Amino acid sequence: MEVCRSLGIGAVLCAATLLVGGDRAAAADWPQFLGPTGDGVSPEKGLVDGWDESGPPRLWAQEIGTGYSAPSIADGFIVLHHRIGDEEIVEALRESDGESLWKQGYPSAFIDPYGYNNGPRCAPTIADGRVYTFGAEGILGCWDLESGDEIWRVSTQEKWTVPEAFFGVGSAPLLVGDRLFVMVGGQPNSGMVAFDKNTGAVLWENVGEATWVGEPMVGWPGERTVTWRGYEKIADYASPVVAEVAGVSRLFAFMRQGLVALNPETGDVLSSLWFRARVNESVNAANPVIVGDKILISSAYYRQGSVLLDVKEGASELEEVWRNANLEAHFSTPIYHQDHVYAFSGRNPPDASFRCVRFSDGELKWERDERWVRRRDPPDAFGRGSLIKADGKLFALGECGLLGLFELNPDALVEKGRAQIADLDYPTWTAPVLSSKRLYLRSEDRLICLDVAAP
Repeated sequence: MEVCRSLGIGAVLCAATLLVGGDRAAAADWPQFLGPTGDGVSPEKGLVDGWDESGPPRLWAQEIGTGYSAPSIADGFIVLHHRIGDEEIVEALRESDGESLWKQGYPSAFIDPYGYNNGPRCAPTIADGRVYTFGAEGILGCWDLESGDEIWRVSTQEKWTVPEAFFGVGSAPLLVGDRLFVMVGGQPNSGMVAFDKNTGAVLWENVGEATWVGEPMVGWPGERTVTWRGYEKIADYASPVVAEVAGVSRLFAFMRQGLVALNPETGDVLSSLWFRARVNESVNAANPVIVGDKILISSAYYRQGSVLLDVKEGASELEEVWRNANLEAHFSTPIYHQDHVYAFSGRNPPDASFRCVRFSDGELKWERDERWVRRRDPPDAFGRGSLIKADGKLFALGECGLLGLFELNPDALVEKGRAQIADLDYPTWTAPVLSSKRLYLRSEDRLICLDVAAP
């Protein structure tokens, strides 16, 4: 059984039934980061068309451990990866009511260097009765979905030489067939690693010094080329994506130095493009958006903006189509719909906006100011929010807990509902999750389930 995650209508779109199997309507599940097709899009229909200031009905809420990891949902299980005390906890909840079914823990001593919380950042992946997790210190684990029993575990920081990341490990692994693709970030050439999903054995490793040395530093002043200082950060915060381009399956990894295209079977690097802000303290965190043979990458540091690339000759060449700063996606992935992308733009709350940009040429169609300055009461603005596309509309979650509903309309911003969700406040950075007409919202210490079924 092959499990795929892809971005865009031209990518390798796998039927959602492949992700979880069985007679249950898998299209309603959300078994991995950014949903069944890994692009923030849900196939669900019959969802609410709006709400008043009280918001959608609340079904249940729970206090949870800390972290930014989104829950994943399949086969009636909600799997949450969080931290309680000095342990990272993998916990399964019953989907119907949020009751705990099992939990497993292992020690964690991670401390965020910048003072953010110390929990895991990566959403679990659920497939074929197993759960795959990747912790803030690089512990990669596989667990039985029914019982919680550990099947295998690998400490990537012990197995490879991995420079400390800015905010801990935060690139969710990607499962395709029997291969689990993980952005490990090992020196000198183990930035990406493919693991056997059944055993945790390494199948191949690549990307690093050999990939980048001597390559042009596109967008930097002068005709500079990449030099390697011997201990470079390689991993970043976007998650790998597999898509079919020019008739062949390719693995795309948006890493610290930029975008890399690989053969998913062998790990061979096919092409790469330098895409990094000119200061050291910067990350690439939004996933690539892939539509047909075009790839959009975006970042929010120091006017880096976005670039659209045309994939040539089976990804052996990446040709620039346009580049501008009309979109600066920070940590949430833009949503594609009919030659437009919808996204929150801006590096920090004081420069955040909600924008629609035409995919094919980068033209800004509309924007709305979503700036706010931190204060005690939640602001009436989304800041740098996150989006889900479902049932012909956009669900938006702001970083202070403001929930909104919008039309997919490239000509005008049409808002159909907004509500400040009680018990959510800054920083609500975890991407929202939609499953079985329920919307799951996570803050640093709380998980809330809302009913978004149409009346």
